[in-house]
Amino acid sequence: MSANAFQNISKIEDSLWEAADQLRANSKLTSSEYCMPVLGVIFLRHATNRYQAALQAIQADQAAGKMPKRPLVKGDFIKRRALMLPEIARYDHLLKLPSGANLGAALVDAMNAIEADFEPLANQLPKDYDRFENKLLEDLLRNFDSEALRNASGDVFGRIYEYFLMKFAMQGAQDNGEFFTPPSLVQTLVNVIEPDHGVVFDPACGSAGMFVQSSHFIEHEGLDTMQRVTFYGQEKTGTTIRLAKMNLAVHGLEGDIREANSFYDDVHRLQDGRALWGNCDFVMANPPFNVDMVDAERVKDDRRLPFGLPGVNKDKRVSNGNYLWISYFHSYLSAKGRAGFVMSSQASSAGHGEKEVRRKLVETGDVDVMIAIRSNFFYTRTVPCELWHFDRAKPVERKDRVLMLDARNIYRKVTRKIYDFSPEQQANLTAIVWLYRGQRERFLGLVQEYVARLGSEAASVPPALTRFETQLTACRESLVTAFVDSAIALETLYAEKQKVFADSMTEWAEAANAYITDRAALVGKLAAYLKKFAVSPAPTIDIQHAARHAFDPLAQAERGLIKQIDLLYKLAARAAQLANELATDEVVSEFFDRRATGKLIKQLDEERKAAVEQLKAATYLHRQIAWLQDRFPKAEMQDVPGLCKVVTRAEIEAADWSLTPGRYVGVAPTEVDEDFDFEQTLRDIHVELADLNREAMELATKIQENFEELGV
Repeated sequence: MSANAFQNISKIEDSLWEAADQLRANSKLTSSEYCMPVLGVIFLRHATNRYQAALQAIQADQAAGKMPKRPLVKGDFIKRRALMLPEIARYDHLLKLPSGANLGAALVDAMNAIEADFEPLANQLPKDYDRFENKLLEDLLRNFDSEALRNASGDVFGRIYEYFLMKFAMQGAQDNGEFFTPPSLVQTLVNVIEPDHGVVFDPACGSAGMFVQSSHFIEHEGLDTMQRVTFYGQEKTGTTIRLAKMNLAVHGLEGDIREANSFYDDVHRLQDGRALWGNCDFVMANPPFNVDMVDAERVKDDRRLPFGLPGVNKDKRVSNGNYLWISYFHSYLSAKGRAGFVMSSQASSAGHGEKEVRRKLVETGDVDVMIAIRSNFFYTRTVPCELWHFDRAKPVERKDRVLMLDARNIYRKVTRKIYDFSPEQQANLTAIVWLYRGQRERFLGLVQEYVARLGSEAASVPPALTRFETQLTACRESLVTAFVDSAIALETLYAEKQKVFADSMTEWAEAANAYITDRAALVGKLAAYLKKFAVSPAPTIDIQHAARHAFDPLAQAERGLIKQIDLLYKLAARAAQLANELATDEVVSEFFDRRATGKLIKQLDEERKAAVEQLKAATYLHRQIAWLQDRFPKAEMQDVPGLCKVVTRAEIEAADWSLTPGRYVGVAPTEVDEDFDFEQTLRDIHVELADLNREAMELATKIQENFEELGV
């Protein structure tokens, strides 16, 4: 997906959420009351899109003679990953209902019709629309009926559904938001275990995020998810199962998800009758942490506990359920299976009975990769965590080794309270795992991808600069025409004001001359760089290092040019402001259009932002190449202080069987960050301020509502 397409979808997501949440606020509904109905509308919009796309494909096949002309059946749509929607369940039918029609009842009828035709969704779709006001439902339906959404693909709707899940999780809807694992963590698990075939099981599946991300991974490889894997899930909460089944349906996926308490229940069987236990190719999960109420008597003989109970208190309860989960995950794996799961950071160094279980796990040789994650990655909890990974098919040379990866200093700030990984940070962490596994070519492939993207972004710099300069010239000409070329205007100005304005124009001209010189030098060097490195014969390490070092001075020059562009905008805006002050004179105002100049300055700011972002895009990719090459200059695994270390079983034993990465990787040496982004830091501060202001407004509104309810 291109950067522009990604940004466009992000804007759509933000605008949809803002509009939908505003409707909720005006209705005084809670997030929990609003969550399922909104997700149901998203599902309905997407189901209609899939139906229309499948119908067009079927009609095209019939017209081309690839398919006989006959009445259509459900199977024609199912094989195109769509539902054969009855007319009353189609989005356009609901929108065309006459004014005054009961939309709540119509939506309930639509959901019932879909469930009747598609057994996996039976009793899963929301049907409480009839308690909503007609106006709210009408606005909600129209909110998801823009032209962009009518033509949106499955990937887009999948993203929108996940985005709304995330936003509801942030608000604490549905069991305190624990139904949703942040995509950054799920994607990291997927990248490490690579679930692209066989049986994929999640015993605490929540809203099915593990399955959805697995499907993204499989389809990125150019494969068909439903032909490659079978999804099995267990979840203790019925409402969350509904979210999961809708999530799968929105993505065109199916899975066998059942209601069960996985501490005690193992309800699934494979199609051939075998148990999941010992037969899963992949196990993925984000289970509840630190549960202390599990009945030890009920689980003590469970075959899923090959390493024994981790510890029992005087009430015959398991002291902490973390190692029950960990043991279960391992026991479900086949002889070549892999597992990846989120776990409390307490677990990796816990003592007593938990340490004994951990020792036995390490001695199997199946512990593969441990990744430490800083706090604030979850939406409703601030706790740090760790990502555990098992691999029962590790080669002999790695059987007694574990990759310890401390990612606590790698993050991107989303809001004041929430962090995640950027796509590049995610890829760079994965590249370390590749080196650990001896997959050097994949590491070089990622660097080469960065080199290619760097070339593409660098090639887009000159056009972006030209657009900025064209707008800058237009701004200057508008001021020169009004205040320099007009003798009448000049005669009417006060001398002092005239001098200030003239000085500002002079300063602007001097800055522009300096910019032109530096700009010409940079564009020339970029052209030379592209000529040499745009087309690489092979992603060899020598060529990659040469490309990176050749761009080092260009990255510095781009950072300098960004400062000049920002200065030119500020000088232009200042000159325009002075012109506004001068234009208060009636005579001058005849020669100066304040509104037109204001529009020019506003457009200049847009072009400034675009030019700056384009320059930053190139330097950002250069920084990713440098990050990888500085730490792994030979594209081979090596210990990096403060980041990663491959440890032996003997080292783990000497550290009291701890699996905490920070205990092994040490502390990174202090470095001066020459690329410190002051603007990004200021943006982060603005994000925090915006969040605080929003929270203050919400609190004030709530207080006002409470006063009104009290009659004060």
